[in-house]
Amino acid sequence: MPVTLVDSIATLRNTLQNLRGSGTVGLVPTMGALHAGHISLIDRARSECQSVVVSIFVNPLQFDRPDDLQRYPRALDADLKVCADRGVDVVFAPAVTEVYPTPPLCVIDVGRLADHLCGQFRPGHFRGVATVVMKLFQMVQPDRAYFGEKDAQQLAVVRRLVKDFDVPVTIVGVPTVREPDGLALSSRNKQLAPEERKLATALYRALCEADRQISSGVTDPELVKKTAAAVVPSYKLLRLEYFEVVDPEEMQPVERITDPVVVAGALWVGATRLIDNVHSAGPKG
Repeated sequence: MPVTLVDSIATLRNTLQNLRGSGTVGLVPTMGALHAGHISLIDRARSECQSVVVSIFVNPLQFDRPDDLQRYPRALDADLKVCADRGVDVVFAPAVTEVYPTPPLCVIDVGRLADHLCGQFRPGHFRGVATVVMKLFQMVQPDRAYFGEKDAQQLAVVRRLVKDFDVPVTIVGVPTVREPDGLALSSRNKQLAPEERKLATALYRALCEADRQISSGVTDPELVKKTAAAVVPSYKLLRLEYFEVVDPEEMQPVERITDPVVVAGALWVGATRLIDNVHSAGPKG
C-alpha cells in the first residue's frame, strides 16, 4: 500500500481522523535523510502501533549555525521509498512556512537539561528541539512517539517535556544502530570524506573505554574521562568537543560514579560534528 504524503497541518489532521479510529497512532519524528537507525524506529513503531506517521522536517530553530542548516542532507524521494517499504501510513513533510508561519514568540525553555553536553556548545538548540517536538505532538496527537537513544540529551529533554506539560504520549527510546566498526549511524555520516570516516570510530572507542573503566570499578569521573579521552588520537582532523559522565535523567555531571550513568561525547571530524553515548550500568560488585 503506498504511503500517503501530506504537507499541510489541515490535511494531516483530516487524514489522521480516518486512521485514529483503527487504533494506536505512532509518530517517528525525523529530519529526513533516513538510514538504518531511522528504520529501527519505524519498525519498532510498526510493531506496536496500528498506524505510523513519520514526520520529515529540517527544523531551523535547532540549528545554531546557518552553514550547518544548509549542509544538512535532504532526500525526500529516497525517504518516501524507505517509508513505503517499511509500511508507514503517513509521511508529514511540511515546509518551514507551514510549521512557522510567523517567527515563534512562544518557545519552550528546557532549563538545566541544556546546561551541559550539546546544550553548552549549541546555544538554543534544545529550545528549538523542544518547541518543534511540542508542535508535532499537537499536530499529530500520537499515542506513542519514537526517538533514538543516540541522542541521549534530546531523549531526556523530550521525556521531561512530556512530564512537565502532561502530554498524553508514551515516549519510546530505541537503541542506537551502529556500523560493524561501531560508528553510530547518523545522517551527518554522509558528510565524511573516506579518511574522515576511518577516524570517526575514535569516539565510540573512547566511550567503550569509559564503560570498561566504570565496569572495572573506577568511580572517579575525572579519571574515567581522562583515560577514555586519551583513546582519541591527536590528529589534525579530530577535535574532541566534550566528553562527560552524567546522570541519565537530567544530564548533569556526577561527582562520583555509584549508579547507572550516561557517558557522552561530541567529536569534530574535519568539518563534521558527531555525537554518541553509551549507558553504563555503573561499577560492578
